[in-house]
Amino acid sequence: MIRRALEALTAYTPGEQPADAGIVKLNTNENPYPPSPAVERALAAEVSGRLRRYPDPSCAALRGAIAAEHGVTPEQVICGNGSDELLSLVLRALVEPDGVVGFLEPSYSLYSVLCAGLELQIRPLPLADDWTWTLPPEVRWDLFLLTQPNAPTGRLTPLPQVAALAAALEPAVLVLDQAYVDFAGATGLELLGERENVLVLRTFSKAYSLAGIRLGYALGPAPLIAALNKIKDSYNVNALTQRLGLAAFEDQEWMRDNAARICATRSRVAAALARRGFEVTPSQANFLWVRPPAAPATAWLACWRAAGLLVRHFPGPRTGAYLRLTIGTDAEMDRLLAVAPPA
Repeated sequence: MIRRALEALTAYTPGEQPADAGIVKLNTNENPYPPSPAVERALAAEVSGRLRRYPDPSCAALRGAIAAEHGVTPEQVICGNGSDELLSLVLRALVEPDGVVGFLEPSYSLYSVLCAGLELQIRPLPLADDWTWTLPPEVRWDLFLLTQPNAPTGRLTPLPQVAALAAALEPAVLVLDQAYVDFAGATGLELLGERENVLVLRTFSKAYSLAGIRLGYALGPAPLIAALNKIKDSYNVNALTQRLGLAAFEDQEWMRDNAARICATRSRVAAALARRGFEVTPSQANFLWVRPPAAPATAWLACWRAAGLLVRHFPGPRTGAYLRLTIGTDAEMDRLLAVAPPA
């Protein structure tokens, strides 16, 4: 088991960290804009004397706000130490030891790492050449993790196709991993009211500009959420994270304005790259999945790195020709566009 987990871990490589402040990080899909000013005010209030207390193990205030925003009950919400913890809880609670887990390929590389650690079988669903997918004639998964929009490609699966997958899986669970959904044109939350086998995962790392506090949440039918609550750690979300997350969540206008700015920049940069010959996959996330013209992706990677810009490359027979570019500020993206092609 240990050897298998270590082998899977080699494929999971979090983004390279910059060595100095002059580097522009466009490789880990972080939000380039600060969180709501309410977060700073909440931080000052929390540090003033309440940290000696244990946090609320149920995250009641945060769950209540999330439930109200999404039109569900608090019993249909669970909070976690990032959506990564929730993924782990889902696999532990909802898949038997000999179960088979499905996900798109390529997709979020942590899925295979978590499955290896639990000795679960995996049966990926390969994407087509245009990075879309088709429901196979026979569905044989005990749980499916659908990144929606997908990473690293940025494509959003149409809702009817998602609904068809949920129906084909039943009673097995479909998990919609929606880390980037706030940059997309549709959410698919209506499936929660239509099906009893759908879970939705969200994160504060992207649209809320709070990657550093590690906070995520899941929405779903109360029985599925109860199953996750049975195995979570008592104090899995610390007091600071709960308070800052609540402050950010209550300022939906700030989050949506930032997301809109990023989407506008995404459209502008996608058009500029297309004019220069890049193959640009349609994106509904805060990044672009592009295939450079003429020179290989590794040459562009080195070229941008030499100019102080870090972007993400995924080695492999299907992904090695592409680069993933996080959408930064307009100034940062102009700096990327100004770099001359590799010689």
